Amino acid sequence: MLKNILESSYYIGFMAAGVTFVIITGGIDLSIGTVMMCSALVGAFVFKEHQWPLALALVLTVGVGTAFGFANGLLVAKLKLPPFIATLGTMMMSQGIGSIITKVQSQTWPTATAEIGGWFKKLFIRNTFFLGDTKISGFPIGALWLVAFFIIAALLLHKTKFGRYTFAIGSNEEASRLSGIDVSKWKVLIYTVCGLFAGLGGIFYAAAYTTITPGTGNGQELNAIAGVVIGGTSMSGGAGTMVGTLIGVFIMSVLKNGLSSCGLQAPWQTFFTGAVVIGAVLLDIQRTKAANRVKKG
Repeated sequence: MLKNILESSYYIGFMAAGVTFVIITGGIDLSIGTVMMCSALVGAFVFKEHQWPLALALVLTVGVGTAFGFANGLLVAKLKLPPFIATLGTMMMSQGIGSIITKVQSQTWPTATAEIGGWFKKLFIRNTFFLGDTKISGFPIGALWLVAFFIIAALLLHKTKFGRYTFAIGSNEEASRLSGIDVSKWKVLIYTVCGLFAGLGGIFYAAAYTTITPGTGNGQELNAIAGVVIGGTSMSGGAGTMVGTLIGVFIMSVLKNGLSSCGLQAPWQTFFTGAVVIGAVLLDIQRTKAANRVKKG
């Protein structure tokens, strides 16, 4: 069960790390689930059908996610579309593009025993190591990748101009603009980073499950967003941490696998996930109200 919890938290974790930046600005990205799947589909397609080197296919996978993130940023920051509408549109577009490119055919990434690309799963999900004479089988190397990227995201959020402006925009966008911050430019960058993390999530989803089916991905964004909110990031913007998001992601993974272990079918799992999302948002609203009362008092 621990293996399932870890492997399902990798790709959700990458999406959650990216969307944390967006939510701190007071925005939302509903496209991360389908963008993740589209990225994985396109990468697998060029690897299997066009014999691209696996390393290049992985770069393209991240590139597709980044491109969708950039498009979201332009729609929100330059064309002034509400984030909900803009990312809802790219959610459907990315789902459609993945199906069009692959002709609605499932795509597969290499297995651990494959002649070409057998290193893929070993590098990103599980590997075997020797510690002296002791053999350690199935070491969850994906957890190291996830923690490493969360550390990078945390440094980006708390130690750089990018992070400072992310918080500033979320706290008061108009005041940020009046203080000289190019809000549009930074919003485009923030959504682009979110897309990049969705592309990384596509790599880890592919490494965990091997086969990618066109038309899927809807609902994955809810798990990521729920993890972010459970971790303490405010939906109204201006507050959040990567440590909280990482904890929230593991809570969501434990919940999903726990429900599955209890024998609940997929519709019930979806129902309870939705209930958790609503509960997390309600808690966030109460937190915000309490904080406002303290400020006024």
